Amino acid sequence: MSTIRKPLIAAAAAAALALVLTACAGTSSTPAASGDGLGTIKVGALQTPAGDILNHIAENGAKELGLTIEFVPFTDYNTPNSALADGSIDANLFQNATFLNNFNSKTGSNLVSVGEAYLPTAAFYSQKITDIKQLADGASIAIPNDPTNEGRALKMLASSGLITVTDNVSDLSGVTANPHNFQFKEIENATLPQALPDVDAAFVTITFALPAGLTSKQAILIEGTDSPYYNVLATRPELANDPRITALYTLLTSEETAAFEKDTWGGLVVPVTK
Repeated sequence: MSTIRKPLIAAAAAAALALVLTACAGTSSTPAASGDGLGTIKVGALQTPAGDILNHIAENGAKELGLTIEFVPFTDYNTPNSALADGSIDANLFQNATFLNNFNSKTGSNLVSVGEAYLPTAAFYSQKITDIKQLADGASIAIPNDPTNEGRALKMLASSGLITVTDNVSDLSGVTANPHNFQFKEIENATLPQALPDVDAAFVTITFALPAGLTSKQAILIEGTDSPYYNVLATRPELANDPRITALYTLLTSEETAAFEKDTWGGLVVPVTK
């Protein structure tokens, strides 16, 4: 560990402990911190990048508080909220606020967001060009075939002035102008990296970009920090003020964690700092 990061870790731990003590003093419904620390918290997430972030925090900052982070791995987007709702885990870190609200609406659950933690950016990649503006008329572009990420991809192209779309675009029917006659290929999200050799550009989310070896240096257009797709730390209402949750969120949004995210993933993971 670098000597520069040690003060950042100490500062993050001190800030988290201060918040924890305040939380304990302010409510009788949460367990007080003891001489043995805060105890264990079970957090569900996909391995990359959330699991990597949680494992890093577990070794850098959490130990100073006596907080044990038990990372519970998931491989899909469907089960982490169900596991949180049924009490199998204490929190999860894999979704944006819109996804969380949709889950609550569909299932009648009342899971809550503690706050935004980081942006798992999406990007356009290409093996043929180095800048999105180099796309020729009639270029082929692979995009996801699910409503959330398809709309996300189309909005990114619109933000670069290449197409125009409706405010709530979710698929190709929301494209109102395509002056360059781009040929869009709607493909399953997980297979987009494999489509790169066959198209001029492809939209890939970080979940699938990193395992495929795609980096920020290879991206021809990266999602901006004004994106609404920041991932949140979610929990059940009765745990929202739990000192373990408070400490975890403080560490997730610390300067030390931000430095780790930048060093590890370049611009593909955008940190939130408090």
